[in-house]
Amino acid sequence: MSKYVQDDQQKYLFKVNRKAFIDPEILEIERKEIFDKCWLYIGHESEVPNSGDFHRRKVGGRNLLFTRGSDGVIRALYNSCPHRGALVCREGKGNSKVFRCFYHAWSFNTQGELVGLPDKSGFPEDHNCDGSKNMTAVKRLESYRGFVFVNFDDNAISLEDYLAGAKEYLDLVADQTEVGMEVLQDSQEYSVRANWKLLCENSFDLYHGVPTHKTYFDIVATRGGLMEKDSLMGEARALGNGHAVMEYYAPWPRPIGKWIEGYGEEAKEIIDKINARLIEKFGEERAHRISKKNRNILIFPNLVINDIMAIAIRTFYPIEPDYIQVSAYALSPINETDGFREVRNDSYLEFLGPGGFATPDDNEALELCQEGFLNSKEVEWNDVSKGMNREISQATDEEQMRAFWREWDKRMTIAESKKEEAGRVKV
Repeated sequence: MSKYVQDDQQKYLFKVNRKAFIDPEILEIERKEIFDKCWLYIGHESEVPNSGDFHRRKVGGRNLLFTRGSDGVIRALYNSCPHRGALVCREGKGNSKVFRCFYHAWSFNTQGELVGLPDKSGFPEDHNCDGSKNMTAVKRLESYRGFVFVNFDDNAISLEDYLAGAKEYLDLVADQTEVGMEVLQDSQEYSVRANWKLLCENSFDLYHGVPTHKTYFDIVATRGGLMEKDSLMGEARALGNGHAVMEYYAPWPRPIGKWIEGYGEEAKEIIDKINARLIEKFGEERAHRISKKNRNILIFPNLVINDIMAIAIRTFYPIEPDYIQVSAYALSPINETDGFREVRNDSYLEFLGPGGFATPDDNEALELCQEGFLNSKEVEWNDVSKGMNREISQATDEEQMRAFWREWDKRMTIAESKKEEAGRVKV
């Protein structure tokens, strides 16, 4: 029996121990057994289209440079000088032929190779003949449909195997245009005083939608986006390896295929053409799914893709049990007109942006949960049972959260078993 998760499918009962959200020792295990071993999103190929393009990223607690070398290869370099350890690159993003360390002026090309250092006479002629003074690259970097991931575990399974059923939903995002998707720069950075797993739950929790975000639904209704009988109807699915999704209909617009009056007449013509093109390429059924249905996707452990009234990519990392840092990016088809891109961006910022109708409400809810955990320690368990009594889980159920928690619990239980076994052997 797990210490953290009670999963009784016969009694339709699923509970999570609140220690999982507040215990510093649990966070340390998570860092070693989850963030050090799972595939973690670092960026999108569109962010580094040219040789020398780079972005500083913090992934899994590591400072990295996400860059495309002069050889055209995308890499993740540890942003630490092999000389004395200083950050090599201090700029957030840019394009450069050389990365130069501020401290002692060691210089590296876009492949991370040492190409210059002051006072070379102070070093032997064979200095760096083995490449040991080059910047170190993350060994495991793989991509799927433009989404790039790193893994710090040399023995990890391939990204394609890891993504499992999530590939189907990434395809639905990537197939929205035949010319490719692009991330709109810059990222939005913010923090939340809550445990990182609360944001995982919240990111595909449709049950809270109407009560928490009622103001937004009211505004959408004034623009022609009405709550129809199938609004917020759909399905929640586990996708393997802790990934999960909810796919559903909603009253808000979708730039890829659902027009409302608030978009204006020019946007209607553009959306009609998009729909016609999708039908021609994929047929009625798949085109309808791409353009009309919404998707909130979680790639375990900490990548969220919300394909709703706009497309948001969010990734986050725990600094403390009750403090996370979040990075968010907007994703769009490359070939949008400026006017229609403005429509999409307005939709993104209005709901998904840090100052929109959703994100501040959600952050407030998560921080209230965290406060509730800390100030009501006698209440030990959260209930995550909604929908267990149905044969097919609805989008407003919690099957997607249970998929996350089962994977989390499996990894934590294995880690603690190893720790106990090591303790017995030591004795």
